Amino acid sequence: MDLDAYVAAHAREWSRLEELLGRASRPRRLSGPEVDELVDLYQRTATHLSVVRSAGPDPVLVARLSTLVARARGVIAGGRRAGWSDVTQFLKADFPALVYRTRWWSIGATVMFLVVAFGLGGWIAGSPEAQLAVAPPEVVERLVTEDFENYYSSNPAQDFAAQVFTNNAYVAAQSILFGVLLGLPVLFVLFTNAVNVGVAGGLMAANDRTGLFFGLILPHGLLELTAVFVACGLGLKLGWTVVDPGRRTRARALAEEGRALVSGALGLALVLFVSGLVEAFVTPSPLPTWARITVGVVVEVLFLAWVYGPGRRAHLAGRTGDLRSDLRGDVAPSAG
Repeated sequence: MDLDAYVAAHAREWSRLEELLGRASRPRRLSGPEVDELVDLYQRTATHLSVVRSAGPDPVLVARLSTLVARARGVIAGGRRAGWSDVTQFLKADFPALVYRTRWWSIGATVMFLVVAFGLGGWIAGSPEAQLAVAPPEVVERLVTEDFENYYSSNPAQDFAAQVFTNNAYVAAQSILFGVLLGLPVLFVLFTNAVNVGVAGGLMAANDRTGLFFGLILPHGLLELTAVFVACGLGLKLGWTVVDPGRRTRARALAEEGRALVSGALGLALVLFVSGLVEAFVTPSPLPTWARITVGVVVEVLFLAWVYGPGRRAHLAGRTGDLRSDLRGDVAPSAG
């Protein structure tokens, strides 16, 4: 495209838009026809900006058109302040809709984790050779009689909750961000965590401590592992978007999925905060095992109800977890 010719063809429209924006910023209101003209010029300039960006962008011209489009959008849409309604909308629709939309990827991550963890755990529990390969007998003895149980009360509850939240948030962030590398590092993170759980469970089962293992894992682990599976699902979905963006361009698809992942990370931070509280205050508590597991089941059921209730309805209504349309960049229309 001849950029100079394109500028010459549309320079008057941009100047006119700039003039209208200058008048709109003063106390004097625009007339009805001028408002219509402003809206029309805003839409045209947004398209011009998209064309210029895709056809060998000139940084100065892109900056000028971006400023014009942003100013015009502000005049047309009006200023707004984030409020509690945004938080409510995020919790009621955006995050649960995103989790529901990527549910099959999360379910796949769950199946992989359970197969590896239970398979490895069962093998270790029934094989003395495998137990010796994992750790020396004295280390295993200390793990099953002291370390595993004492871990949950090793620090004051509030400090332990902060430590657990930080660690789990780190794992979830890895799972999400590594998705752009075709999802392969996500599978590694998932496999590593499954191996850790399987080894610990296998050693506990081999020493007749299966009840203690599940009594300490299930209260917080149901929600915590679900959050990890959701994070892995988001990462895998992003990785697949790199491979198959569908009818969108790859850049546009990655931008939309990437923005949605911000919603996913924020929502998972809240979920992991709750699981961290359960792990710090419920798991090591003197409550009976059945009561502690009941707490874990309740928070897990509430999470699933959140996703498959409001989340499903929001997904069917077209919510994807992406930003609202007025906060996204302008995209030129495309055929197909």
